[in-house]
Amino acid sequence: MARASGTKAPTIRYYEQIGLLSPVERTEGNQRRYDSRARERLMFVRHARELGFSLDAVRELLDLSDHPERPCEEADTIARAQLEAVERRLESLVRLRRELERMIACCDGGQIRDCRILQTVGDHGLCLHERHDDESPSLDRA
Repeated sequence: MARASGTKAPTIRYYEQIGLLSPVERTEGNQRRYDSRARERLMFVRHARELGFSLDAVRELLDLSDHPERPCEEADTIARAQLEAVERRLESLVRLRRELERMIACCDGGQIRDCRILQTVGDHGLCLHERHDDESPSLDRA
């Protein structure tokens, strides 16, 4: 199953442990035996994780997929929340890129004691933004 899905065995066991995958039957030699439904579910989990969904969101999506008669509004809400999170991360990465480009542009290639890159890394006050993570919107300084 690990080879077929491209998922490491400890990850598969972890997904079983936290309930994303159902425990499967074992052989007399204690090897797990997965059927096609378990493979499909694992591939669903793997792809959802590749799309950046949290384990809680994956759990909700799996629950929705187990109830095909339900309306898909909840799935839409989960996907929209993920899209918003991705957009926040992209904005953060753009700020990081600008900051790194600015630091590099300010470096005149002199000696380390005068290196603007090291000065900026050592003194956050020299940065353009209050924060570089994706936890808050850009707080540009004037």
